[in-house]
Amino acid sequence: MSFLVYDLIFLGFFLTVSIIFLYKKKKNIKKDGLFYLYRANWGINLINRIGKKYQKTMKVLSYACITCGYMLMIGMFYLVYTLVKLYIFMPDAVKAIKVPPITPLVPYLPQIFNLEFLPPFYFTYWILILAVIAITHEMAHGILAAYNDVRIKKTGFGFFPFFLPIFLAAFVELDEKIMQKKKNFSQRAILSAGTFANVLTAILFGAILLIFSAMAFVPSGVIFDNYAMSFITIGGISSVNGIALNNPTYDSVLDNLEEDLNVLVFDEKEYLITRKMFEEQNEEGEEEILAYVSAPAIKANLSSIITEINDVPIYGWDSLTKELLKYSPGDKITITTLFQGGVKTTEIELGEHPNPELGGRAWLGITVPQAYSGNNILMKLMNPLSLTESGVYHESKLGDLGFFIYHLFWWVFLISISVALINMLPMGVFDGGRFFYLTVLSITKNEKLSKKMFSFSTKFFLLIALLLIILWGVSFFR
Repeated sequence: MSFLVYDLIFLGFFLTVSIIFLYKKKKNIKKDGLFYLYRANWGINLINRIGKKYQKTMKVLSYACITCGYMLMIGMFYLVYTLVKLYIFMPDAVKAIKVPPITPLVPYLPQIFNLEFLPPFYFTYWILILAVIAITHEMAHGILAAYNDVRIKKTGFGFFPFFLPIFLAAFVELDEKIMQKKKNFSQRAILSAGTFANVLTAILFGAILLIFSAMAFVPSGVIFDNYAMSFITIGGISSVNGIALNNPTYDSVLDNLEEDLNVLVFDEKEYLITRKMFEEQNEEGEEEILAYVSAPAIKANLSSIITEINDVPIYGWDSLTKELLKYSPGDKITITTLFQGGVKTTEIELGEHPNPELGGRAWLGITVPQAYSGNNILMKLMNPLSLTESGVYHESKLGDLGFFIYHLFWWVFLISISVALINMLPMGVFDGGRFFYLTVLSITKNEKLSKKMFSFSTKFFLLIALLLIILWGVSFFR
C-alpha cells in the first residue's frame, strides 16, 4: 500500500481527534481575526525556569540572537533582490517552477504541482515539522522574555478555521505593556530569539541528515541526465540528415530538420540535435550552437541511472570509469539501468573517446548532471546525498522507510531556514518588522522617523510581493 494512503488515514484521524479535543476545550478558544487561538499555560513554568536560571548564558545568547537577526535580515534583502532579478530576466525558469511566488507550503504541494526538484511532502511531515519549528521558535521568544522579566501571559496554538482545525502555529503571549518598557536592546533580543532558534534547529537537523545519509544509504550507481555535447558553427555544417548544404544558413539548416534527433555533419564528424534545441539557441541569431556528439549512449537512448555493466555493480563515476577501461572501442557491453521505476538492460557498442589525449579508450558519451557538477552548493543542499560524490545514485538500506526519514529530516532543515529568513523580513506581520523599527529608533532616537521608516518598509515589500505575482502570471503568456 502506498504511504499516501496511510498519510490520508492519519490526516483523518488527526482531524477527528482535534475536533473532539477543541470541542471539549471550547471555553479556552478565542477568535483573533481570521484565526482561532487555543490559550493554555503549557510550558510556562519550564520557560521561566530556563530564562531565570541561566542568566549568564542568556546574556550571551541575547547578543547572538541580535547578530543572527541582522544577518538573516541582510540575507532576506539579498534573496528578495535575487528573486526580483529572476522573475524579470528569466521568465522561462519562473514558468518552469509553476507555483506562485507567494505560496504557503501545504501538504502535497510538490505532488499537486508535479515539482520534480522537490521530494514529496506529506501531511505527516507537515504536522511534525510545524510542531518542531513553531514550538522551538516560540519557546525561544519566551525564554528571552523571562530572562528580561517580561511576563508570559499564555501559551497555546492557533488554527484556521474552527471546523477544520489544522495546526498552524504555536504562540507565546507576552505582556506587551511590560515589553514596551524594556530597553531597546532587550526587545530586539526577544524578537530575534525565535529566528535564532530556527537556525539552531536547521543546523541540528542538517547534521542529523548527513549522519543518517551516511549510515542508511550506500552508493549503487551513477545518475546522468545528459550526453556529451560540443559547440559547432552553422557555417561549417556540410550536411543535415544526409542532405548536402552549400553555404549553410540558419534557415537552410532549419528547413531540413525534423522534430526528433537530426544528424549534422561538421568538420567530417557527426553531431545530433533536435529541431527545438536548434530553434531555442538561435533566437538571437547566434552563429555558434551546442549539439550532441554522436556517441553510443545517445544513439542507444540510454537514460536515467546506470547500476551494472555486464553484471558488474557500478558504485559511482570512478567505478564506471574503471569498468570501461577493461574494454576497447567497438566492444559490445550490456548496461543495466533504473528507468521509470523499473530495470532496463541495453546492449551498446562502445565508441572511441574523442579527446586526442584519451585516444583509444572506450567511451559512452554521458556527463555528470549539471545539478551536481561544479560548485553548485544550492543544488547539492537540495540533495545532501550528492555531497559525498557528485551524480551518484544511493540506495536505502531501509527500503522506502529510509527515504521517508531522509525526506523528513530534509524538510525540517529547509523549512527551518525558510522560516528564519522570512520572519526577519522588515514587514509589520513578522518579527523583523518590529526589529527593524527598533533598529532605526536605536540609531536615530527619533520615534516619528522610525515609524515612517517601518511603514515605508512594510509597503515596499508588499509592492515587491505584488510585483512578483504579476511577473509570475505574465511569464505564462510569453
